[in-house]
Amino acid sequence: MQLSEIQFSDAVPIESYGPDFFRVGDERIAAPAVIFAEGAMVWEGLSDPAKIIELADRIDFILLGTGAELRHAPADFRAALEAAGIGVEVMKTASACRTYNVLVSEGRRVAAALLPAGEG
Repeated sequence: MQLSEIQFSDAVPIESYGPDFFRVGDERIAAPAVIFAEGAMVWEGLSDPAKIIELADRIDFILLGTGAELRHAPADFRAALEAAGIGVEVMKTASACRTYNVLVSEGRRVAAALLPAGEG
């Protein structure tokens, strides 16, 4: 799916996504991924809060995209992030991609931790 055009200052937007990838800054990133204003990285998924915690000094919260269906974040995953001062907002991956782009265009300190859009 191609996302609509928004003006971004220095932030990297999610340009598009598919069932097993995200396109960020003209680069195709395998899903799952963590995307933040300065870039993106492959992520191990809900068993790997450490990659997100590494961003604690650059973000205030994450948008957790849980795939095609809305699912709860595991309690230990949420607790690890909240202990590091990172809030968690859970939504479907498609919604998380769109919301990330809007918030990052506003200069918000946000990241998107995204499971494959086709999963669920």
